[in-house]
Amino acid sequence: MAIYTKDEARTILEKALSFSKADACEINLNGSNSGNIRYARNTVSTSGHSSNQTLVVQSSFGKKSGTATIDEFDDASLEKVVRRAEELAQLSPENPEFMEPLGPQEYADSRTYRESTANITPEYRAKVASSSIDPAAAQDVTAAGFFNDSESFSAMINSNGLFAYNQATGMDFTVTMRTNDGTGSGWVSRDYNDVTKFDAAAASKIAIDKAVMSREARAIEPGKYTVILEPAASNDLLSNMFSSFSARSADEGRNFMSTPDGGNKLGQKIVDERVTLWSDPQHPDVPTATWNGAGQPLKKTMWIENGVVKNLAYDRYWAEQKGVEPVPFPSNAIMAGGDASLQDLIESTSKGILVTRLWYIRSVDPQTLLYTGLTRDGTFYIENGKIKHPVKNFRFNESPIIMLNNLETLGQQVRIDGNLIPYMKIRDFTFTSLSDAV
Repeated sequence: MAIYTKDEARTILEKALSFSKADACEINLNGSNSGNIRYARNTVSTSGHSSNQTLVVQSSFGKKSGTATIDEFDDASLEKVVRRAEELAQLSPENPEFMEPLGPQEYADSRTYRESTANITPEYRAKVASSSIDPAAAQDVTAAGFFNDSESFSAMINSNGLFAYNQATGMDFTVTMRTNDGTGSGWVSRDYNDVTKFDAAAASKIAIDKAVMSREARAIEPGKYTVILEPAASNDLLSNMFSSFSARSADEGRNFMSTPDGGNKLGQKIVDERVTLWSDPQHPDVPTATWNGAGQPLKKTMWIENGVVKNLAYDRYWAEQKGVEPVPFPSNAIMAGGDASLQDLIESTSKGILVTRLWYIRSVDPQTLLYTGLTRDGTFYIENGKIKHPVKNFRFNESPIIMLNNLETLGQQVRIDGNLIPYMKIRDFTFTSLSDAV
């Protein structure tokens, strides 16, 4: 049994903490049950179930810390792992940025657990696979996909009286469809806390249709184009931007939020005024735990509002150095969208490119957030409001900052990788060369 209730987790953690002789002690307990099914060449290749539990002890003497891990929770094992962490702490050098553990905190209720997802069966997973494989085979297409579901919990306690607990469920699905003549490819991804929102057949149809539509793609000249980015495409670039909202990196001149005078861009307008980005652990569509690994409460936080930087993330150490309140890093990314559907965006485009997703993304310049990468699994030329034909994949060089300053239209939001990202129409998106890969 890998899932402990709040009371069961507290009992184990309190017992482990009772063995501590250190100046400070923090203990984390995590567990998960996870099932999966994988298929390729229209045949299930593997399926399985895993159950894991881990207890991690960090003991500190002054500014010297040591960490030890164990997966057995009887009294003897708990005392053993605490002693080992203390032994390692005594051997460690001092950490000049050490922060005392937090005291008791108040956390908002979490929305991350759904019993429907926790109760997924092997039979359900097999049905997900058949919902991809059967319609693909009927259209001379080959499916390769993966479905994973999980139920998990996280708990922590420390010597200053803090205790936190969260239980969560989740599912992830991705499938690539390739036409059997080798010239077309389609892809789709879905993730939810609540599996009742998931329709495997509908998702698979999107990938099948894109594979069939993308047969025999034509080459067109690279250059600057108006693009319609599906959320899976823009999410990769935006996630790289979102993870760079570090006040310390900015203050030290190491990221795109740095300014020439040694400060940061807090309060400055950096993108189109229609861009608003925030994080919210209690959002019903993309819920997360309401506390982070340091035990800090997570709350709704505005990062960019009407194009202006409203917050940067300050860890406890850097906040103390700067004399400000800590601001935890975001646990999800939510970008305001509009009412336009994907079809609406296509119909409003005289000439442009529809991009399903990007991959093999690499950083070119962290100071400007310039990235390079490739399109993949469905790239199409739009003319006079209609998809005219598939095009060969491109290599791109683009920055999400430039992209969000070239915004034409925001469409409806879609959940992707735990974030809410809208369809976006962008002008002057830079494609630098062609790729022969399908």
